[in-house]
Parts: sequence; structure tokens; C-alpha cells
Amino acid sequence: MALAAGLAAGLLADAVLGDPRRGHPVAGFGQVAGLLERLLWRPSRTAGAVYAAVLIVPPAAAAGLADRWLRRRRGRRTAPRVGLVAATGWAVLGAASLRREAVALRQALPVTHERPTHERITREPAAAHPPAGQPVTREGGTREPAAGLPVAGQPAAGHPAAGQPDGGLAAARARLPHLCGREPTLLDETGLVRATIESVAENTSDAAVAPLFWGALAGPAGLVGYRAVNTLDAMVGHRSERHRDFGWAAARLDDLANLGPARLTAGLATVLAPAVGGRPGAAWRAWRRDAAAHPSPNAGPCEATFAGALGVRLGGPTTYSYGQSNRPWLGTGRDPSAADIDRAVALSRLVTWSAAAICVGFAYAVGRLVPGPDRPDWSAGAICVGFADAVGRLLPVPDRRDTKSPPGRRPERPTGWTRPTGWSRLTGPTGPTGWSRPTGPTRPTGSTRGDQ
Repeated sequence: MALAAGLAAGLLADAVLGDPRRGHPVAGFGQVAGLLERLLWRPSRTAGAVYAAVLIVPPAAAAGLADRWLRRRRGRRTAPRVGLVAATGWAVLGAASLRREAVALRQALPVTHERPTHERITREPAAAHPPAGQPVTREGGTREPAAGLPVAGQPAAGHPAAGQPDGGLAAARARLPHLCGREPTLLDETGLVRATIESVAENTSDAAVAPLFWGALAGPAGLVGYRAVNTLDAMVGHRSERHRDFGWAAARLDDLANLGPARLTAGLATVLAPAVGGRPGAAWRAWRRDAAAHPSPNAGPCEATFAGALGVRLGGPTTYSYGQSNRPWLGTGRDPSAADIDRAVALSRLVTWSAAAICVGFAYAVGRLVPGPDRPDWSAGAICVGFADAVGRLLPVPDRRDTKSPPGRRPERPTGWTRPTGWSRLTGPTGPTGWSRPTGPTRPTGSTRGDQ
């Protein structure tokens, strides 16, 4: 009950308040991680594994122990635990910030003729080299902009970007690093739009669905542990020369942590495709056909289903600051336009709230079906205690109290000493006369087990 209420409250806080501008816990964690990277960096996977363990285990264990203490010390009072889960969820979730950054980049793009709603499509064969801004249609003709509308790729008259040599893309390029790590100076308008939609698709899982998923399973320990893993993957989980070996452990942990959430995201995007004008069948086919060729086992399903749901083509060769990645094409639709960013943001919002309903419902059902102390405790402290207990059961301590017992026969253990209850008060004809001290404990006469 408390976990479900806390997850819902955390998501509402993220939607209403967004991320704090200053003093964000994840930003502080990133600063500590950057400092430790400079201290512990070695070109080896072992050093990277130690680095990841030092940064992931302590905060996750602290959150788990705090949750465990509240569950055991506060009895039926659920308000403190609801507050802990809600505060942790608010700090960990990033759905509102993701949508806000995508919308800001969309607004920074020049207003162009992006969608074929008011276009007249001619059926005549296209010229060998059609004029700039006049793309060739799938039927072989050319799209002619309607009267009074701007040409594709060019700012509208009166827009602040009109007349600028780069078409007004400088502001959009400046915002792209808030979403992904691509090199913005090498991207045109279509490349910026494609990078934004891909980032929205992938981070819908990373920043929204996955925290809710692990929060429903493991409470605050799952929320904090997942955010630590995902942050380290964003910082060192690259294929650059410096992080190829050092970031290997963080990247593999992030792949494992997102296996379930990424597929939940892809499934919800497939089902919800009609809400943004798409078709579930197209999203499903793109997932089945193109996701496996993506270098990331988790970004592939998310980006492929978004491409199919929006009817656009994503992926392709991608340039990062550390080099180029030859990614496969995802989807078989047209090139994305700036208006498709709004559709991707709407789909991301629907997927996030649907995943929240599933995760909150799961946490509520577990709390109702398995109430009280019998409820499974997946906190870090409980896991450590359970692991130590399992090791102790596998390695029993031999009984050395009776070394003269016949071979193959284990002596029966005595019940132990019989402790006296204490002093007894003596009474006489005129009242209490004093106290009588017991003679001492009595020990069992043999090794026969007494009645319990």
C-alpha cells in the first residue's frame, strides 16, 4: 500500500514540479562519480567493476536499510514510508524533464512546411534532380507546397531564423546535448529531428518506465540502484578509447537492468500507436524486423516501435564525439519532420502513465495479497541478511561437545540449565521475615532431551 502510494506520488511530483534546478541528487551523484573516475581510472574491466560497485552498492543499500527500518519500526503508520518512496521517486524520475527538453528543441527549430496536409502531389515523373526543398514522393512525383506556405527546410517569413545562414539551427543544436551525446554541428534539421525522437524513445524507458519498474519490485533500493546504474552508463558506458574497458561493467549492468523495462516500453508503444495516428501492426513489424540489428539490446526495441508507430524512419549512421556508429535503419516510413517530435512526446507521455498504472497496480496487489511481515522484502539489507543466512545453512558448524560418542551416532543435546526465577520472600506469623536466596541452578543429570 505504502509503496504503491509513494510511486504514484513521486510520479505526480515529477509531472508537476519537474527536476529541481539546483541541488539535484542525481547531479551530485554525477559529480562524485566524475571525481572517482579520475582517481580510479585504469584501462581494465576490473577497475571499472570496482568503480561501479563503489558507486552503486552504498546508495542502494542506504535506501534499502532506511526503507527496512521504516517498515519494522513504524508499525502500521505508512506516512513515513510513503514520503520516502515519493521523495526518492521524484529525485529519480526524469519523464517531465525529457518531454520539456524535447519540446524546447522543437520550438527552437525553424517553422517550416513539415507535413503534407496542404500539399498537392503531382503524378508526373520527377526530374533527375528536383529543386531543393521539393522532395520526391513515393509515387514518383514531386510535392509542391501550397500557395502561401514556406518551402520545406526553410524558415517561414517573419520567423527569427529567417535570413540566417544556417536556417536558424544554431539554437536547436545548442539544445541537443541536453538530450543525447551526438555531435550537433554535423546534423541538419532532419538529423536533429531524428536524434530528438530517438532520444525520446530510448529515454522513455530509461528515465520513466525503468525507475517505476524497479521501484515496484524493490522499493527505494530499486529506485536508487537503477538510477545509479543508468547514470554511470551515461557517463562511462561508451565505446570510446578511454571507456571501452573501464565502462564495460557499467554498460553491461545497464543492459541487464533495462531488459524488462525496454520491452514493456516497446509493448505499450505498440498498443498505444493509434493515439498518435499510427498503427500497432506497423510498430510490431518494425520491432520484429529492425530491433535486433541495433547495437543496443534495449534501445533497439524502443526506437523501432516508436518509428513504426509514428510512420517515420529512424536510425542510420550516427556521429558521436568519439566517432561514428553505423546503426541500422529503423522503420520504413518517411524522414521525420519537426511536427513528429510533438507526436513522439505525446506517445512518450501515454507510455509513461500506462507503465505507471501497471507498476502501481502491481505494488498495490502485492501489498494486499501478502500483507504484514510476510510480505517479501527486496531491500538491500534484507538481501544481505538472506544471503548470509543461506551461506550459514550451506556451511553448518560441526558439533564437538561429545567426542566419545559411537561412530555414526550423534549425541542428544541437553535442554540446558534451568534458571531460577529469583529471590523468594519468606512470611511469618507477624508478616514478612526476610528473603531466601535460591541454592543455584540445577543442571540436567544426563543427555536426554527434556520436554520443551
